[in-house]
Amino acid sequence: MTTADTATRTLVVERMMQHPPEKIWRALTQGPLLEEWLMKNDFQPVVGHRFNLRSDPMPQWDGVIDCEVLAIEPNKRLAYTWAALGLESVVTFTLTPEKGGTLLRMEQSGFRQGSENDRYYQGANYGWQKFLGNLEQVLAKLS
Repeated sequence: MTTADTATRTLVVERMMQHPPEKIWRALTQGPLLEEWLMKNDFQPVVGHRFNLRSDPMPQWDGVIDCEVLAIEPNKRLAYTWAALGLESVVTFTLTPEKGGTLLRMEQSGFRQGSENDRYYQGANYGWQKFLGNLEQVLAKLS
């Protein structure tokens, strides 16, 4: 394997949330809640399920992200593929109970090195900050 084959970056965003893992898990895995903070979807929490995340189309992007569920560990870990704009990556959410809440870790791996891919990495960083802020707002409304 050459260096070019292994030269990838991983984006990690961590947030301490004042909610139990079970509540966060609901927002990560229930389609209507997922739509409130991320995007329209046909998600099902079943390993192997292929689904789409859908946003408004933009120039050079149809607004569709193709995904497949890779791992489900209720209240602990969720992973799925994320394919859009020629980029294929893996998004993994890990929930770790902490005193007073849960540490949520979002990891998106598979960003290849290079100027165009660096732009995708920066865009993903911006997007995940926004999405996780939306998630916190959704969690605040859930009972």
